[in-house]
Amino acid sequence: MKEAHEIIKRPLITEKSTRQKEEKNQIAFVVDPRANKIEIRQAVEKLFKVKVRRVRTMNMVGKRKRLGRYFGWKSDWKKAIVTLREGDRVEFFEGV
Repeated sequence: MKEAHEIIKRPLITEKSTRQKEEKNQIAFVVDPRANKIEIRQAVEKLFKVKVRRVRTMNMVGKRKRLGRYFGWKSDWKKAIVTLREGDRVEFFEGV
């Protein structure tokens, strides 16, 4: 089994994810593409000491990018939306 820090790469902080965090108690993460929902649930519960109610995952396809006359592709990645139990919170920027 992989370590929790290998499964969860970083939190995904966007306008939409901030709104979901405030309204629906959901947190978005960029996760390892090989991780499944059970591994993601266990990693979040271990790292943040909270109870997870639901995990939804989606594979995001990398976009085509251009630099001058050269074209390339961004990497594919996996996103996980984790719904927490009522009363549980995770704060990424506590001092702000």
